[in-house]
Amino acid sequence: MDVDVSRIQLLTRALDQRADSADLSDRILEKCDLSRDKIAPPTTVYSAHQEALFVRYACDALQDITFAAKTGLQFSSSSSLTAYISKYSRDLRQVLENTSRFHGMIDPALQFCLRHAGNFAAVEADWKDASFARYHRRTEFLLFAGLARMRSLTQTNFFPIEIRFQHEVGENSAIFQKVAGCPVVFGAERIEIVLAPSSLDMPVPTYDSNLRAHLLEYGERVLAERRSPRQKLRAQVEGLITRSMPGTIIHANEAAANLGMSPRTFARRLRDEGTTYREIVDDLRCDLAQTFITNGMPLSEIAYSLGYADQPAFSTAFKRWTGQAPSAFRSRLDFSE
Repeated sequence: MDVDVSRIQLLTRALDQRADSADLSDRILEKCDLSRDKIAPPTTVYSAHQEALFVRYACDALQDITFAAKTGLQFSSSSSLTAYISKYSRDLRQVLENTSRFHGMIDPALQFCLRHAGNFAAVEADWKDASFARYHRRTEFLLFAGLARMRSLTQTNFFPIEIRFQHEVGENSAIFQKVAGCPVVFGAERIEIVLAPSSLDMPVPTYDSNLRAHLLEYGERVLAERRSPRQKLRAQVEGLITRSMPGTIIHANEAAANLGMSPRTFARRLRDEGTTYREIVDDLRCDLAQTFITNGMPLSEIAYSLGYADQPAFSTAFKRWTGQAPSAFRSRLDFSE
């Protein structure tokens, strides 16, 4: 599952500037099985999972939970077909309508739609591959980058009414609000950027009706010929588990039924991928637990969110996964020399 390489190029430059050295970026790129050569021209795409890991590791290494969001606000341009269609659109409404239609070309894990609800409009994001929902820093990067892109296209520094995320960041929410310059809500029902309806009428100065018509025609042909990437069963299972939270972890038989399989076939398919349902649950809980701790959530809330009866039960599991108690956990990786 590939995404536009311009994003990792931006993230790497931003990390170089923050660290005052290229060494940290090089180490994190290596952790993600990347290098500067691998993200340099003529490369145009790279793995969405590599992007998610890079963003996570960079925030951890800098001990700055807002690094991804801040870097997202620096995003201004892309060379993708979707970006060019937006560039030649008439106004922000057309930009967002085009994004809803064609965004899958540049990020197969996420889809956007423009929603009207009374006295506001919202750019709503939804997971096509819900296994990516665990990567909170990447989600923040993408939404803030989306806001930056809207500003770049309209050549205005407008502010949305609100930015909403489904995950929690505890007391860190105030820091994100300072970065955004507008209210940022965590633990919301949807992932979305809420706009005043008048924002949709903001013109795009680079509008060209003929170019837009040509690019739309080409985009429709690409969509018609394009095949959606087939998700591994593990990714589908992670999505089911993630959507069942907080507070509940669905049983294997229920997951199998949701995917239209018998329990026996379900177990065999997972075994063919080299895993089991229990391993997926443990891996996902371990990964989310570390993210939640980094987010600043209280341990009691983490225990509930991950489906544990109480905090001691969660602490015991966390120590089994990582070799340390949750209170001692500081960083997912050691980036020292």
